[in-house]
Amino acid sequence: MTEKAKKKLDSLFEAFSIIAEGKYVFLTDMRHDYSRWSQKAVDFFDLPSVYMENAGVVWAAHIHPDDRANYEKSIQDIFSGKSSGHDMQYRALAGDGNYVVCTCRGVVISDPEGNPDYFAGAILNHGMLSYIDVVTGLRSLYGFFDDLQALLWRQSDAVIMLTGISAFSSINDLYGYTFGNNVLNSVSTLLQREFANSGAVYRLDGTKFAIISHVLDVDQMRDIYNRIRDRLASHYTVEDEKLSLSINAGILVVDSYDVSTETLSSCLRYAYYESKNKKWGNAVVFSDKISAENQQRIEKLNVIRRSVTDGCTGFFLYYQPIVDAKTEELHCVESLIRWKNNEFGLVPPNDFIPVLEQDILFPELGRWILRRAMEDGKKLLEYYPNLIVNVNISYSQLEVSTFSSEVIQMLDDLQFPPQNLCLEITERCRMLDITMLKNMFRKLQSHGIRIALDDFGTGYSSIGLIRDIPVNTFKIDREYVKNVEQSSADQRTVQFITKLAESFGAEVCVEGVETADMRDFLRQYRISSFQGYLYSKPIPIEDLMAKYCTPDKLKKSHEAPAVS
Repeated sequence: MTEKAKKKLDSLFEAFSIIAEGKYVFLTDMRHDYSRWSQKAVDFFDLPSVYMENAGVVWAAHIHPDDRANYEKSIQDIFSGKSSGHDMQYRALAGDGNYVVCTCRGVVISDPEGNPDYFAGAILNHGMLSYIDVVTGLRSLYGFFDDLQALLWRQSDAVIMLTGISAFSSINDLYGYTFGNNVLNSVSTLLQREFANSGAVYRLDGTKFAIISHVLDVDQMRDIYNRIRDRLASHYTVEDEKLSLSINAGILVVDSYDVSTETLSSCLRYAYYESKNKKWGNAVVFSDKISAENQQRIEKLNVIRRSVTDGCTGFFLYYQPIVDAKTEELHCVESLIRWKNNEFGLVPPNDFIPVLEQDILFPELGRWILRRAMEDGKKLLEYYPNLIVNVNISYSQLEVSTFSSEVIQMLDDLQFPPQNLCLEITERCRMLDITMLKNMFRKLQSHGIRIALDDFGTGYSSIGLIRDIPVNTFKIDREYVKNVEQSSADQRTVQFITKLAESFGAEVCVEGVETADMRDFLRQYRISSFQGYLYSKPIPIEDLMAKYCTPDKLKKSHEAPAVS
């Protein structure tokens, strides 16, 4: 290897080292198979030098024999041009003779002609992370994920439960954090006692615990949970203080192994929040059945999750028109996510969105949806300058403190008019800090962005939400209008919502308008717009434009200036 090539390798290595702080970095000149590695990696794993020839072979000797074949195949695929990188987990032999779990992510960097030039990556040593929770002494979140990964490697069947304490902040506020930690300690002891010899107990984030069992079935896991739940709810004593603690639980059966730990975690968290938000703390089993169909669902979710990490491949948007209630002119379009691939075909959003919302990756998908909706929306604005593009926003996106800034920056990058964007939220965002939401929505609305409350009335806190957060549009759920012509209860509901909206200075959109008779009946109320199959089902942007974007509309839009 020439001195010039080595200097280039060193300079690139320094750049990657800054970006990948906290991880071991490696950089390989693929033409010479000459690598530079982090000094810390050399020291920890007792490698020959920071500079190595045939580093893939050297490193393979450190990988556990059970994991080595997968690693070697991956390296062969990379150097033969079959693969552009890898993202894998394996056990590697440290200098002290013990194996540690490592996550290795690497990517091929090609020259301008497309020829492989460098293979760059970073290795996360899980052995350097804290595996013991300092409060309870239990295995920590890191230990849970490592044991979950080991379970998948060994292809061992298991039943996993995620459980947690509700409204724990009130205990900290009333008694102090020291007492709160003592409560967590006491609960952890109770869990260990109840699952002695039948499951491993872990302390996860906040007030959540997990149990992995290889000997219990779902019914036995649920029975133990119910016993714990009753014990905590009935005068549970900590330091002579009598408490009543409410808990929730999600249960997942692992009998499919071609999935990631992150996918299993998302499924588990989904079941947990179903227990918390809809089942009053009763244990919820993911899919509530152990079957081939359930296995396929988890595998499908795993593929969809990988699609997000792969630049949101397979995702696309459909659009449903929303028309003016009086003129039936196109007023808005709602963007709706879809996903499709060759193996599973077209997968309905209800099959993956509720679970993905529990995943750390969801904000990334949300950003993709928002950007694509604006890009498509710009085409429509050529014909309808006042058209509003509605984009559904998950509460998990709103949890990200930079959300409002990201939206405003995206508007600026794409040169999309803020007044033509409406963010649809649901009452589930009520779970977030209201002060934070107020500030976020004030910032968005100060830039002209509109806020709509979707599925109004279906959640227990919709009225409380609009009291705290100003919204521009109430969207009445189809459940309240499907029998509106015959049902006096539905009629009173629609009348109540329209009057409520009027008192808040908001517009009303009715979803699920399916017939001309329903449309005509609803026109007696103060309703601004209609959405439903009477006008169109959700369709691709090309079909929407073919239906609504005629040459005369383009001519008219250029003759008259847009009204802000």
